[in-house]
Amino acid sequence: MAKYITVVLCALVLPVCYSAKILAIFPMAIPSHYILGNALLRGLAEAGHDVTMISPFSEKKPPKKGSWRDVVLTGFIEKHEERMSAVTKYLSDSVPPVASAIAMPLLSVSLTEDILTHKNVRQLIESGEKFDVVIFGQFLDDAVKAFSNLFNAHLVVFSSISTNTMINEFVGNPSLPSFAPEFFSNYPPKMSFLERVTNTLNKVAFTLALHLYSYPKHAALAQKYISESIDFNQILYNTSLVLLNSHPSISTPLPRVPCMVEIGGFHIKPPKKLPEDLQSFLDNSTEGVIYMSMGSHMKSKDLPVEKREALLKTFSNLKQKVLWKWEDDVLPGQPPNVKLGKWLPQQDILAHPNVKVFITHGGLLSTTETVYHGVPIVAIPLMGDQKMNAYGAEVAGYAKIVHLSELTESKMSSTLNEVLSNPKYRNEVQRRSQIMRDRQVHPLDEAIYWVEYVIRHNGAKHLRVAYLDLAWYQYYLLDVIAFILAVIVVTYLLLRTVLRYVLRKCRSRKVKSD
Repeated sequence: MAKYITVVLCALVLPVCYSAKILAIFPMAIPSHYILGNALLRGLAEAGHDVTMISPFSEKKPPKKGSWRDVVLTGFIEKHEERMSAVTKYLSDSVPPVASAIAMPLLSVSLTEDILTHKNVRQLIESGEKFDVVIFGQFLDDAVKAFSNLFNAHLVVFSSISTNTMINEFVGNPSLPSFAPEFFSNYPPKMSFLERVTNTLNKVAFTLALHLYSYPKHAALAQKYISESIDFNQILYNTSLVLLNSHPSISTPLPRVPCMVEIGGFHIKPPKKLPEDLQSFLDNSTEGVIYMSMGSHMKSKDLPVEKREALLKTFSNLKQKVLWKWEDDVLPGQPPNVKLGKWLPQQDILAHPNVKVFITHGGLLSTTETVYHGVPIVAIPLMGDQKMNAYGAEVAGYAKIVHLSELTESKMSSTLNEVLSNPKYRNEVQRRSQIMRDRQVHPLDEAIYWVEYVIRHNGAKHLRVAYLDLAWYQYYLLDVIAFILAVIVVTYLLLRTVLRYVLRKCRSRKVKSD
């Protein structure tokens, strides 16, 4: 009898303890992308799952629970510096958004081929392994989505930004250029007429570049390096889940179909104890601290000399102290109130009550963290979604923008003084901090739940919207519009013909009567 009870108990417990095999691909040699991917995968590993992560970086302290395996894209960081500088160039202020819309898909092909031909990735492709889920870090390297087909796994897409053109089409999410700015358009959520015109042109150019060049090229790469029999179009439209690194407190509220889940802020952790020198510096700064970091991709030391000098002059005249992420050993002309650090624990610094303003490039990671901790922003956006994030923050009322081209001592001083002295910026960002924190469950737990949900329900096909079964002309009701117009035209022609016939009859009768 005890044997049967044991069997029944095991049958009940095993589904709960099931350890899924999860493959994640975060191939971009950008630390902020890895931070997000690593946070998600660590959460899944600590939930008991078997995690394999393809990335240019490696995990030095694997989680104690579950299992963790790195497939490191060795040499990727060095090899991609030149290509990423090209991406940066095409996403800069000096390049029209429509040019960025066309250039990005063109640049993505060689990046993706490097992933698929890397020796460590080739070993995995040829291993014959199977996975339950493939999590794909979206950044125009769509051929890698074919891993879901190769490994007979469900496809989960992770977007480091909100809903966007690269994802919406494949899950049937509505996204009209009238209210959804393209991430390289630099427009606020509420656009003027001319901005909507430009945003529409950007979306059309980006969509055409994707469909006429990028997707055919990626289909060829998938068939060449993964499997000749792959139906690439079917893979693109077979996305089970999209995890969005966004939240209404920091992003423009946009429509989302059921398979899209917002998890913005999922990577944020409780603040840890700071190193002694930083703790002392922050604690003893009675007038407050201004924290400056330009992110992981753009280094402060690479700022033009005249812009650096403008910042130094501004900082030297402040009563506040400045903590600056500076990547060199020496900063020429460093004022006494400025402390430098090659690497700084950003989340823990922003959590300190003496930090009054964050000077940032406006990346979504930094924007999320500063809103969570309630610190207002002075943004110096440089490229990509940074400009859209900065505009959104300025419109929302918790940030002021200083464009790099306009950065002077006078401009930066007046902007800093405005944000420091006007309480509306801090009040607004703290209001949004409360909104971000007011959640039923932690966003990382929500992400884990939905990944497991996809596994439990065999791809969650019931979340699929009807759009995916419609032709493009059906989705835009062009056939219905054509039918209605045809009915109107035919009705008009019939009425005109009948009316002419009646008039001729009336005239002929009148002639006869005369």
